Amino acid sequence: MGWFSQVGMLIGAALVGMAVPLQAGVNNQLSRALGHPLWAVLVSLLISFSVTLPVLLLVRLPAPGLATAAAQPGWVWLGGVLGAFILIASVLLAPRMGAARFVASVVAGQMLISLLLDQFALAGYSSRPINLWRLAGAVLVVAGVLAMQMGPRD
Repeated sequence: MGWFSQVGMLIGAALVGMAVPLQAGVNNQLSRALGHPLWAVLVSLLISFSVTLPVLLLVRLPAPGLATAAAQPGWVWLGGVLGAFILIASVLLAPRMGAARFVASVVAGQMLISLLLDQFALAGYSSRPINLWRLAGAVLVVAGVLAMQMGPRD
């Protein structure tokens, strides 16, 4: 993989990271307008569906084989459950924690589980063992979270 594609992937991942606090804030405002965070989660998921369906139709992807899908292990279906969990938690936690503290905590959790997923080649990831550099990076992220949590609560 060339330098340009690696940079492009890093930029793309950073944009996804930028979307997390923005989505939490936008959904918080939507929950206020709709009267409850769970309504905001439902509306957000419906909008996600409404955006994804036309894209599927536009690129003319064939429908997946139901027999192949049904033969997969049960855990492959957890993505939707995890998506709902992430949305619900972000709508409930982000307004109380603030964007920076919320995202720092999310990133620390992502870092810790990512090390384990890579180490043990879980959930479809290829094996990337924990080494000193990866561990040092995770420690720095967790230290950053702890620093974000200190100080006065505004």
